[in-house]
Amino acid sequence: MAQDPSEAAAVGALLRRIRRAADCSQRELAKRLGISATAVAQTETGVRDLPASVLAKAAGLAGLRLGLVDGDGHEVTGMAPGAVRDRAGRHFPAHLDVRHGDVDWWHGEERYSRERPRYTFDRGRRLRDQWRDHSGTPPDHQLPQPGDALEDRAEARRDAAVARRRALGDELAAERRRLGVRSEDWAPTCSCPAGCDELLFSEAPLTPRQQAVPHLEDCPCRCDVS
Repeated sequence: MAQDPSEAAAVGALLRRIRRAADCSQRELAKRLGISATAVAQTETGVRDLPASVLAKAAGLAGLRLGLVDGDGHEVTGMAPGAVRDRAGRHFPAHLDVRHGDVDWWHGEERYSRERPRYTFDRGRRLRDQWRDHSGTPPDHQLPQPGDALEDRAEARRDAAVARRRALGDELAAERRRLGVRSEDWAPTCSCPAGCDELLFSEAPLTPRQQAVPHLEDCPCRCDVS
């Protein structure tokens, strides 16, 4: 692809700025970079381009560095090198978003025979954009955190469910005391099947709805005291 003349002129001007800051002639800069003086001269006149690595090395000679800036002139940093990776140790696709493997597990029926990954992502922009409409656009891929293991997250969900039930029980007990209702005269109304309780300790994948409220899809009650 031919270089845009305005971009070529901008690179040439930057290289001249670098030479001025480094107090180097074209020949001196070329020698320090390990390239020909002709390459330096042609870059400054917009005839050719320099690889970014060479330009970055030249900037370093002048005590400068290359960077990206947004439309407001603010510097944009590179993506976090320590972000989560797949099972092979590779970075996830930069343009897609990563989430925990127990959130909306995207495989079909084969998901029950495959080991669920700690992190996953949607392979198409359509599903990615649906998540972004719901939760916003993450600024980067997430960093590994303690408790990211799927078993740790399942335990945290169980602990949270138990805590919610205890808190609800405390609220109901306080309300009974306020109303002067004896415990033996009061019982919560619940018609949940036993499967609702089993969801709290399920080892099988749960739907996002079940993760939020532990009820079977056909539960007629869906109460908060199941």
